[in-house]
Amino acid sequence: MSQAEDNIEQAAKRLDRAVLLLEQRLSRLSGEAEAGGLFDQDRSKLAQELDAARARERELIDAGEQASQALGRAIAEIRHALGEGAA
Repeated sequence: MSQAEDNIEQAAKRLDRAVLLLEQRLSRLSGEAEAGGLFDQDRSKLAQELDAARARERELIDAGEQASQALGRAIAEIRHALGEGAA
């Protein structure tokens, strides 16, 4: 094998190694991008669920306030009725 052929073969091996490393890095970056996309999707889903939970919490607070007011009116009516019955 001549010196020129040996140099070409070494250059081809270096090129093959560089291409392999580039493919590995691109594959890793692609996997990271997909994982980042999944994280963004999970984050978006969690944000939607949090918004829904907060809306439900407001509904429950409103319902609790309405129930408390209704109970207060019922107690006042009972007291009034008992007061009238005792007099």
